[in-house]
Formats: sequence, C-alpha cells, structure tokens
Amino acid sequence: MSDQFVLSCCSTVDLPYEHLVQRNIPVLFYTYVVDGHEYVDDMGRDPTALPQFYAFLQQGKLPQTSQINVAAYAEFFEQQLQKGDLLHIAFTSGQSGSVNNAYIAADMLREKYPQRKIQVIDSLCSSSGYGLLVDEAADLRDEGKSLEEVAQWVLANRNRVHHQFFSSDMTQFRRTGRVSGAAAMVATVLNICPIMRLNDEGRIIAYDKVRGKKKAVAVTVENMLQHAQNGADYASRCYVCHSNCREDAELLMAAIEEKFPHLRGKILLCDIGTIIGSHAGKGTVAVFFLGDERPHME
Repeated sequence: MSDQFVLSCCSTVDLPYEHLVQRNIPVLFYTYVVDGHEYVDDMGRDPTALPQFYAFLQQGKLPQTSQINVAAYAEFFEQQLQKGDLLHIAFTSGQSGSVNNAYIAADMLREKYPQRKIQVIDSLCSSSGYGLLVDEAADLRDEGKSLEEVAQWVLANRNRVHHQFFSSDMTQFRRTGRVSGAAAMVATVLNICPIMRLNDEGRIIAYDKVRGKKKAVAVTVENMLQHAQNGADYASRCYVCHSNCREDAELLMAAIEEKFPHLRGKILLCDIGTIIGSHAGKGTVAVFFLGDERPHME
C-alpha cells in the first residue's frame, strides 16, 4: 500500500472481499436484520451467507437494512487513522443517509487527530459501480498520487460511472414499495423487464421497459454504446453484477464482449450483496462503465 494515505470504502461496493484485501482497501460492513437477528453484508467471505440471504427472500422474509451510525464510522475511521491520513469513499447518498454520519464522525476525529487528514466523499455510486470508482481511485493511489489529487479525481469523475441495469423479477421491488403490487403483477405476467439507471444524484430511475431478457440485454448494451467513453472503442474497466441470476449476467457479458473488443482486461463478474439485494431482490443484472456525465432524469 502507498504510505501516503489509507483509502477505504463500505461493503456496498459489491466486490469480493478478497479483491479489496489484495488492493489494501479497508472495508466498513453494513448489516441487515431478519427475524431480530443481525447479519453482516458478507462480501463472499462465507460461501453460505448469500444462499442463506436468498433463502430468506424465498420464504417471504423482508430484510431490514439501516444506516451505519456515527459511532461505527468513528471506530472504523480511528483504526485507519492509526496508519495514516484517510480518504473514505462512501455509499451514495441517493440510497442511504449513512454518508451524513460519516461526515459527523470525520469532524469529530479531526479535532482528536489534528495532525491527520481525513476526507469523506459521497460516491453517488452503488453496488459494483461504487466498486469500480473505488478501484479507479486505488489505481491513482498506487501510482503515488496524493490524497488531495485522488479526492479531486473522484469528485470530478464519480458522476461518470454509469449504472445500467434491468430486472426480470419484480417481487422485491413490490415488497419494498418501489413499484406497486399491480404494476409488479402486470410486469410478471407480461414478462416485462424495467430498464433502469442511476441518475446524477445516485438515485434509481426506471426509464424504459421491454419484454423478455434478450431484449433487455440488447437495450442495455445499446445504452452502453451511447454513453461509454469512446463508444465501441471503450477501453476502461467494465464490471457486471447480478442477484442470483448468473446465466442472465453471462448473457449480458457475452453481448458486451462482442460489441466492445477493447475492454481493459476481462469483465469482472460480481454478486450483488445483501444490502443492495434487500431492495433489488433476485433477477437483477447490472453493468458499470465510465462514460459521459450521468443525466438527472426524474
């Protein structure tokens, strides 16, 4: 790890924990509650954790997620400040208020550690798109860039990480109130997949709907062609993640690889974690890439 500063994030980056260990990126874990029991957003450390989570959903249980509180942030940040200055990239304020608690904890610790720099940035990103942003920041850290330089890049580019996704199962969207029961039922009967993206505030916007997964894949790839940096010549990272529907994710990956021959390395395939999965449910597939500025869109 660069000895300049510590780069950290939250578990909602939806990358394998081992990936972050290898990159020397400490993680603060979210939790969820089912039947009064608290479970950690595991990030693949325990191979039984994700199957257990989807079993809960199958049983009709509704996991309760909550913000990370000030005390948890303060404890985590203090551990990192023992090592050096700290840049923490936080989960989008568009889906959680946790970042506000992170700001409060950082203010508290600036008084306690006046010799240390500590900066918290709202990623405006979610799931493996948040992970992609953190990975890009880690590249700059590893190149020897300063905390200020990396923070400046993140602020300038966080809204250029595109989150393009679709879902073939509306059950959890209905349970969590994101769509009405009637709309979810119609979507299921007619095999309709909503096409969604994150806007410039990190909020989920459903902007189209198609019938069938093949059409959903085609529309998703077409939107990537429109928005990716350099279009079909896109040559940066591309991450795909899914919630318990690997075959659908592999369909999307094959279509992306056909249209984008210059990707940086292989597409990284990840599982949607338990926190994002608590709201998306099973059947969601997403692609993340760098491109133009994300639009606002209501």
